[in-house]
Amino acid sequence: MTSEEIRKKYLEFFEGKGHKIIPSASLVPENDPTVLFTTAGMHPLVPYLLGEKHPLGVRLVDVQKCIRTGDIEEVGDSFHHTFFEMLGNWSLGDYFKKEAIEWSYEFLTDQKWLGLDKDRLAVSVFAGDSDAPFDNEAYETWKSLSIPEKRIAKLPKKNNWWGPAGETGPCGGDTEMFYWTHSTSSGQAGEEVPESFNDDNSKWLEIWNDVFMQYNKTTEGKFALLTQQNVDTGMGLERTLTVMNGLDDNYKTDLFWPIIEKMEKLSDKKYEGENIKAMRIIADHLKAATFILGDEKGITPSNTGQGYVLRRLIRRAVRYGKQIGLKSFTKEIAEVVIGIYKDVYSELSKNKDFIFANLSQEEEKFEKTLENGLKEFEKRYSIRDAYTRIISGLNAFWFFSSFGLPKEVFLDILKEKQNSEEYFKTHLKISDQFNQEYDEELKKHQELSRTSSAGMFKGGLSDAGEETKKLHTATHLLRQALENVLGEKVMQRGSNITAERLRFDFNHDSKLTAEEKQKVEDLVNQKIAENLPVNKVIMKKIDAEKTGAVHAFGDKYGDEVSVYFIGPSLEEAYSKEFCGGPHIQNTSELGTFKIVKEEAVSAGIRRIKAILE
Repeated sequence: MTSEEIRKKYLEFFEGKGHKIIPSASLVPENDPTVLFTTAGMHPLVPYLLGEKHPLGVRLVDVQKCIRTGDIEEVGDSFHHTFFEMLGNWSLGDYFKKEAIEWSYEFLTDQKWLGLDKDRLAVSVFAGDSDAPFDNEAYETWKSLSIPEKRIAKLPKKNNWWGPAGETGPCGGDTEMFYWTHSTSSGQAGEEVPESFNDDNSKWLEIWNDVFMQYNKTTEGKFALLTQQNVDTGMGLERTLTVMNGLDDNYKTDLFWPIIEKMEKLSDKKYEGENIKAMRIIADHLKAATFILGDEKGITPSNTGQGYVLRRLIRRAVRYGKQIGLKSFTKEIAEVVIGIYKDVYSELSKNKDFIFANLSQEEEKFEKTLENGLKEFEKRYSIRDAYTRIISGLNAFWFFSSFGLPKEVFLDILKEKQNSEEYFKTHLKISDQFNQEYDEELKKHQELSRTSSAGMFKGGLSDAGEETKKLHTATHLLRQALENVLGEKVMQRGSNITAERLRFDFNHDSKLTAEEKQKVEDLVNQKIAENLPVNKVIMKKIDAEKTGAVHAFGDKYGDEVSVYFIGPSLEEAYSKEFCGGPHIQNTSELGTFKIVKEEAVSAGIRRIKAILE
């Protein structure tokens, strides 16, 4: 079964259960500072999980592109990835556990859909604790589907609990589905399926997770039942594809193998054996980099935020490319990635020149600095001291600030040296506080706003409350004011909101003059003073476009959309945009708008930071 077939079957199955298909959202979350990237299908849907009405109703299904960097050190095995696609179906206060579980089972085992062997399935459910009781409903539903009790594990919060995304918000127990995948190297059936399920046995591969958002975690740390109980499911396409084709390696599927074949040709080396880890890392990292660069938000390599993650991925791929003899290769790998996904994610083909230019530029820049960094490493750490030398995070950060070596590349070089020479293994040790020291140094130098390893932060639309809503509304006024002052060519290229400030990226070729900034600021404050109402209307996308409502990031919307407009009516509105909310009710609630900074982000992209006083 191909990746295309699985995507199609999944969407078709849930469409048949009354779900409306929604397109994949951007990899860069809008107005959400809690994460650098969209790491799960739930991120674009947070407002709706919290009670906003979705224009397409209460049953949704999607294939969401995601980036996760927390496991970057694990990439190189057969199943960890930085970029992946998550198949998800959603109930926003509609059906709950019984239907979600029964449909998961049907899609997995029915011959019309995936047709997996039901005798190789096992599941887990939430065991219960002082915060929430044992999930008996999920347990009994699985039993009714003839899953043997020995194959239903009752596991604690660390295994079977999701959320919340921030410090507070929706959360709940989940049920996970596992498939026995062990086979011999020849591809024939291997060990028989055990009678009992053991989640520590890696031959049981997790393929699906149904999250039941039953609770709201409060600021006091208590878990209260939600009035709107949601279902949030996730099935990783890459793992499912591997299982469906009886493989033991995600990189042998149609989502990766063309990239591997290209590397084999360019390097004149085979995938197996000593090259396997390097080829996996290169394939994974350059696929993720291609998708980040191809996103409509215009992210480029840098030393902050998403740009820093992008730089890490490209440079780590280049580092491993050198190990297998590759040079000036990133563009050629990106071409293969675009070819694999061109019929699914059209933004890659649309932005291919931008992708190629940034990859080539970053690769060339890193090639020059890597050689100098390696020389300095040898100079510093090849000295034959009689004592053990402790390498701190500060040492590693110096290599980053001086030679552009990301932390992971520095550690890769160290591991390589330790494996090749006994001296390095016995005389060089990593500080116990290495990561903490490194991250603190990054913050001190203001070179990284958020580390990818930290992942979640306080604030964001999910839990920042009224101040975030105000700044979200102010962002709409700012976008329209920029268009009024600079011309209609101005388009939003990114947005990030905390409870303290807004950040807005837009395309413009030059620095704003003092007069232009003042005009924008005055125009926003004028609209605030006019006490304009803020309203939402749900309508057909085609009709919404006819009204002149702005939508910034390509075709990520369904047939029906919600439009927020600021003004007495949709026809007379000052600002109207496709948006999921939430917003305040009147501009009079905003106070005074003030631009605190205007700066360049990358070529042709400017950034405004502003506050409300």
